[in-house]
Amino acid sequence: MEAYIFDWLNLLLRWLHVITAIAWIGSSFYFVWLDNSLTKPEDPELLQKGVGGELWAVHGGGFYNPQKYLLAPKTLPQNLHWFFWESYSTWLSGFALFSVLYLFNAGTFLVDKHVLDMTATTAVFAALGYLAAGWVVYDAICRLFGDKPGGDRVVGILVTIYVVAAVWVACHVFSGRAAFLMTGASLATVMSANVLFWIIPGQRKMVASMRAGQSPDPIHGKRGKQRSVHNTYFTLPVIFAMLSNHYSMTYSAANNWLVLLLIMLAGVLIRQFFVLKHKGIFKWQYPAAAVVILAGVAAWIVPKSALQPAPVAVQGAPAVSFAQVQQVVETRCIQCHAAKPTLMPVPGKGILLDSKDGILQHAQQIYQQAVVQKAMPLGNLTNITDDERALLGKWFEGGAKGE
Repeated sequence: MEAYIFDWLNLLLRWLHVITAIAWIGSSFYFVWLDNSLTKPEDPELLQKGVGGELWAVHGGGFYNPQKYLLAPKTLPQNLHWFFWESYSTWLSGFALFSVLYLFNAGTFLVDKHVLDMTATTAVFAALGYLAAGWVVYDAICRLFGDKPGGDRVVGILVTIYVVAAVWVACHVFSGRAAFLMTGASLATVMSANVLFWIIPGQRKMVASMRAGQSPDPIHGKRGKQRSVHNTYFTLPVIFAMLSNHYSMTYSAANNWLVLLLIMLAGVLIRQFFVLKHKGIFKWQYPAAAVVILAGVAAWIVPKSALQPAPVAVQGAPAVSFAQVQQVVETRCIQCHAAKPTLMPVPGKGILLDSKDGILQHAQQIYQQAVVQKAMPLGNLTNITDDERALLGKWFEGGAKGE
């Protein structure tokens, strides 16, 4: 029953996280598109009202005419829609999911003793510190340089340097799978903290000034815009980092920190293409460069075994029996892939290997994860040997027979 409840908790938190993330990213992308698609109005009345840009659009059988004021309208409406619940809900649901899957199972998911030998408790504090450090460093950079002449460029360079350093640190402290996710979570924390501590408070100060009959300080809008622009470039790298735990060929590759950086760079280039396209500037070089980077990474990390010709059976050579395979699986795999696993609260990805039928059914996954990519067992907690991996590979390549 405990495992069943845990499965439902995992499912519902993941579902909630995806729903709120869609709402947050969708509204963020929409406003970046809207801001870059506005044109200066020709109507003198709109110009007199202080409208700096407008857009006409058709959707769902109706026409829309959003307008942006250079600072604020002369008369502030009572009903204002604030965009913040999407950000907060996404972060809270993501942190809850991260806690359930990673913090409560730190010894399995956060720790890889081949990367850094540390206790589960140390890993938990390291993970929380990593998330907090991301915001502290980023915010300090923006505070120190953001308002100065040329601040956007300086901030961009320094934040890039920090991200490179943070990725390297994560991949040399946590397991590869956790390192990728932690990097995404760190950037997502920065994004949500930008909304919580800068964008929304700045908007509230502007509204309060107007309601008091005072002219709002434009610095709040400038800072909010700066942080919002940062958020939009973080988005695609964050999405990849969150999806990466399903693709072990990325996080289990040699120099995985560089793999992550390159794929994140491709995401930034793709986002830049769309940002410019919204402004009417078509720069095909950006997505082309992203494709080249992704293709290069794919070619770089391809497993050596995938490039080698299939082994030719040698007549008279002893075949690998299923009993030998089952012994390896029982020794190295069922701690996580059994009806009642000892290293995890529930079977990993729902795959059960504690029976003959289960092993035969998942022979392809066993070969791919344990032999080709060597991603399993996680952090090699069960100390599977190269000879045992070779045995599993020989069995699968010989037809994965059950006798």
